[in-house]
Amino acid sequence: MANESQSRDMQVKGKQEVAGAAEQTRPGRVFIPPVDISEDENVITLLADMPGVAPNDVNIDVRENTLTLSGEIKPFEGAEETDILVEYDTGQYYRQFTLPELVDQDKIDAQLKDGVLTLVLPKAEAAKPKKIEIKNN
Repeated sequence: MANESQSRDMQVKGKQEVAGAAEQTRPGRVFIPPVDISEDENVITLLADMPGVAPNDVNIDVRENTLTLSGEIKPFEGAEETDILVEYDTGQYYRQFTLPELVDQDKIDAQLKDGVLTLVLPKAEAAKPKKIEIKNN
């Protein structure tokens, strides 16, 4: 029984493809990048798994409190090469998030390293917790 649960845990999870009612305006497949989001009193950190996307092929857009992430996964083989086996899916990554009002949108920082996009979303000063000291008269 333990081996059965371990084998389930170790199965490869493929890229999740967007399955929406909206019509595609670009040819090709569109994938949802898996995301982890964490928060402390100063920032919200978003990690998006986007393997195969080069920094030049990532687009990050913020409009009207909507954060949009997109990126293109280009084929690795050259034009002169012939495919023998292809298991790596190419296409587009696409995901949107609604930002809370507390994010200072002008100070968002983005880095892409080893296929992981890291966004640091600083909170506005007004949203940070403040300690009020009691004064003795």
